Amino acid sequence: MRPSRRQPDELRAVSLERSVVKYAEGSCFVKFGETHVLVTATLEDRLPPWLKGQGRGWVTAEYGMLPRATQERTRREASAGKQNGRTVEIQRLIGRSLRSIVDLQLLGERQITVDCDVIQADGGTRTASITGAWVALNDCLAWMKARDMLKGGNPLRDHVAAVSCGIFGGTPVLDLDYAEDSEADTDANFVMTGDGRIIEVQGTAEKDPFTEAQLLELLALARKGVETLVNLQKMAVM
Repeated sequence: MRPSRRQPDELRAVSLERSVVKYAEGSCFVKFGETHVLVTATLEDRLPPWLKGQGRGWVTAEYGMLPRATQERTRREASAGKQNGRTVEIQRLIGRSLRSIVDLQLLGERQITVDCDVIQADGGTRTASITGAWVALNDCLAWMKARDMLKGGNPLRDHVAAVSCGIFGGTPVLDLDYAEDSEADTDANFVMTGDGRIIEVQGTAEKDPFTEAQLLELLALARKGVETLVNLQKMAVM
């Protein structure tokens, strides 16, 4: 029995609330159970120096956790003077995931920065961030389209969503919360497109190594979870 009493293939309660920030071109407040992330998408008429003059845009991401997003207060990274390795790794993952489904040529020489701020953490903050980031990005692009800023069609080629899976108590399970994540034998994150293609897989044996058969079981769970998340994205932006 899972601590949350969910079935092995059952997601936590997921919600995607749009347009929650007045000034952002796109925004989403995403909840995966008790994990809550505020996502904003900001359009800027600037590019990294290495991209200037190439006639294409860029999508990037920043990620952070509020000090009391966890059970004990964590020090703000700004006060430490630098981001920690986990933060850098997660925001790069979010950026890669979004760029994989965007036609950067159609953006023109503009940058969209997606900020993911974790309000409350109970496992799966990176997967919630990616899933909510798609909604915020979609709304940012809709904002651009409404102002005739997109000349060559919709740059958004597909959906992208992410979910965690793991082996807990010997059983493959979907969408780990903190109680499971902290005790799991195996922990994995899957980022996938709306049509089921894989963008990234991050898998680690925390205790016992896992088999190829178990990896395929986790992949099957992830496909089911991502399909549900993509359907929720579609309903959110209708």
